[in-house]
Amino acid sequence: MNSLHLEKKGLRCLAIAESFKQNSEKSILSGLVMRKDFVIDGVIFGSATLRGNDATEQILQMYYDLNRSDINYILLSGLIVSMYNIIDIKKLFSSLKIPVIGIAYHESQGIENALKQHFPKSFETKINEYKKLGKRETITLHTDHNLFVRYEGCMISDVHHLLNDLTLHGSVPEPVRISQLIANALIRKELSF
Repeated sequence: MNSLHLEKKGLRCLAIAESFKQNSEKSILSGLVMRKDFVIDGVIFGSATLRGNDATEQILQMYYDLNRSDINYILLSGLIVSMYNIIDIKKLFSSLKIPVIGIAYHESQGIENALKQHFPKSFETKINEYKKLGKRETITLHTDHNLFVRYEGCMISDVHHLLNDLTLHGSVPEPVRISQLIANALIRKELSF
């Protein structure tokens, strides 16, 4: 279990959010390196295939392309992106050896039926990938909003403390909020990677 050294102002995350248009083949992944004191000191882009299986590898590539040793953890806005492209946080953690936190903003009743509908020939594989993510835990932020989290390589108490520190208002922590704004802006301009 890694310690996140929550007392450090310079604690850095790579926050990743995505955006896509329904008729596209790829989504844009926007990565933002942000310190705990909200200083932004890096941006990177990638893409993931809609209805594909490449999001985990794309995130690993984004991390490696940054070529930085000072990123302390990964913060993901969702673990199921790009129309059921499931991010394997266990693989991210085992590959990078830094904590990985995936956040969602709404409760879910599960996605098994949607997977059966969208992947009639391969839904069992997708369902197994989804189940490997494990159960989400609920945390309540100082803003009285709930987040639903999955994490690897750290403790829930660290996740709760960190997300409280990173959330100024509402339910979206600043690093993923800004990363999402960037991804959305690129989609509006119809840019791709």
